Amino acid sequence: MTDAVVGAVPAGVGAIVVGNFPLASGQWFVPHSHPQHQLAWAQRGVLGVAVDDAYWVVPRTRALWLPTGVVHRTGATRDAVLCSLYFEPDRCDVDWTEPTPVGVDGLLAHLISYLSRDNLPDDARLRAEAVVLDLLHPLPATPIDVPVPADDRVRAVADALLAHPEDPRSLEAHARAVGVSRRTLTRLFVHDTGMTFDRWRTHVRLRAALPLLAEGQPVSRVAHAVGYATPSAFLAAFRRTVGTSPGRYLRGDAGMSH
Repeated sequence: MTDAVVGAVPAGVGAIVVGNFPLASGQWFVPHSHPQHQLAWAQRGVLGVAVDDAYWVVPRTRALWLPTGVVHRTGATRDAVLCSLYFEPDRCDVDWTEPTPVGVDGLLAHLISYLSRDNLPDDARLRAEAVVLDLLHPLPATPIDVPVPADDRVRAVADALLAHPEDPRSLEAHARAVGVSRRTLTRLFVHDTGMTFDRWRTHVRLRAALPLLAEGQPVSRVAHAVGYATPSAFLAAFRRTVGTSPGRYLRGDAGMSH
């Protein structure tokens, strides 16, 4: 799976094959796709999944559905175990065409573990698969987009912020660092990313915060780690950008507005 653009999975007796992949801190699989649909779930730890510029954080309370053929990268900011369910498209009624987060409750988590067993009789496996398919309910949460700039000067600023989201320097200071005027960097940022510098940096900070929050770190510590002076400033930025609180986002609660 790590060394091929298309990672095929051996067919099983039913619609679902389960695989478990330990991930070390900072480890990412290369961009790849599957001929099957994939449901990526963190059996342990917190996963990140990137599709183009979109980025999802996947704690144990949710999984991400990736339709067949969608090129993606999966990794972890801390040690984790990726549990992947691969669904044969011709034996699966789910027809979502975009990456879709789903909620994972205790029953679904138990069924995933149950389907991981090698010695499961075929009839029991097929019954469990049918229940898994019944339990797949989409969540309203949206990914946090962080478009990658093409211009070398903008990329240099972007790389600096991706490495250190807490960097407090102003747009003017970043412009000086890469040898352009504030006005030029402002224009280039919007041209390359479709976002202002401030909005792009906010997305970077929120994306960096989510794995820390999903691991259970306190909001006050996370806010400071990604460059906010107070927890309230961080929470206001999160709600303004994502449409809900971090807790509701990570739980996938309904009632979110965008």
